[in-house]
Amino acid sequence: MDIIVEPSQVRGTIKAPPSKSMTQRAIAAALLADGQSTIINPSYCDDSLAAISIAEGLGAKVISSGSELKITGSRELKETNLNCRESGLAIRMFSPVAALYPAEIKMTGADSLKKRPMTMIEEALTQLGVRCKTEGGFLPLTIHGPIKNGHCVTDGSVSSQLLTGLLMALPLAAGDSEIEVLNLKSKPYIDMTIQVLEEFGIKVINNNYSHFLVPGNQKYHARNFIIEGDWSGGAFLLVAGAINGNIQVNGLRSSSKQSDVAVIQALQKAGARVIIRDYEIAISRYQFKSFNFDASESPDLFPPLVALASYCKGKTKIKGVSRLVYKESNRAIALKEEFGKMNIDVEIKDDFMTITGGQITGATIDPHNDHRIAMAAAVAALGASEKVLIQDSQCVAKSYPGFFDDLRNMGARVYE
Repeated sequence: MDIIVEPSQVRGTIKAPPSKSMTQRAIAAALLADGQSTIINPSYCDDSLAAISIAEGLGAKVISSGSELKITGSRELKETNLNCRESGLAIRMFSPVAALYPAEIKMTGADSLKKRPMTMIEEALTQLGVRCKTEGGFLPLTIHGPIKNGHCVTDGSVSSQLLTGLLMALPLAAGDSEIEVLNLKSKPYIDMTIQVLEEFGIKVINNNYSHFLVPGNQKYHARNFIIEGDWSGGAFLLVAGAINGNIQVNGLRSSSKQSDVAVIQALQKAGARVIIRDYEIAISRYQFKSFNFDASESPDLFPPLVALASYCKGKTKIKGVSRLVYKESNRAIALKEEFGKMNIDVEIKDDFMTITGGQITGATIDPHNDHRIAMAAAVAALGASEKVLIQDSQCVAKSYPGFFDDLRNMGARVYE
């Protein structure tokens, strides 16, 4: 489905979408808990639906009532073929969880996930006594547990998501384990994982993000868990307000452990007017200026920050391009190509992306089946000289199904 976004102002108050990252972690924890957990304000994006399906396949009973997910934990395996769709977190987090089962389980995925390397999962689980193999380093992934306690070394330079899965599975192993992590990126996501684990009664010891000690024979305890607003999706709303509006975004916790809370720093550096209250962020345009920002720990901020930098006079430099290769697209190349169509020069050199601000023009955008490219083009269009057409806009459902509706509710001219 193609969507057209015309130059328009945004006004009013909008609620941020629920955090898909926290929703997926809470689903996994509820699967492993004894009894019924209630997840309040869950995300129902495509990635979260994939997590629900996997949890059900691994034995959980899931009842959805819109604003709540009731999950009764169980380890009675129902399905041996688990489809992670396009969710990188689902494949990396649920692989160690699937390894808890003394059965052969095949994990598959769709589209872009089939192109992402899976050798890190194979290598880590093999060290822990799991029979695990990929198909030439890619999906499908075949896992035959049970996982054993012990020592494991894993590379965290591409993603922290496998570490999240290991931290969730190893507390249920027969004894204590140690995970050694090399060059860990996205550390705030591990803080989020540990927060969820603690809420469900699980303890792990973090030694400077390089060694994690995981006591075995622990138990997950069912509980009620509230999902906070998603800073990854909220970042696009905030940038929309900064580009051409005056809005308040509710539901974003300023003390959040989500890495993308760092978008506030970037907005302030760019000269946007930002008023921060807990669970309320007010933002409007003021005097934009180019800025430097390190997104190595928050690579999902690249798309909204490229949109923001397009309106900043001069050259904005963002660090962390190496984190963008194995996303839904090669996100650095996609940003360069698509913003180039809108008259914005994006240069990539080494680990840096340099964006030269200018006048956004009308264009037809191919989001490369990448939800964040589609959303970045949409918010960039708000201050453009002409309308912007975004092809295959339904890809936003991966993380933020209501994105275009929320833009309309703030007054943006958005139509099919």
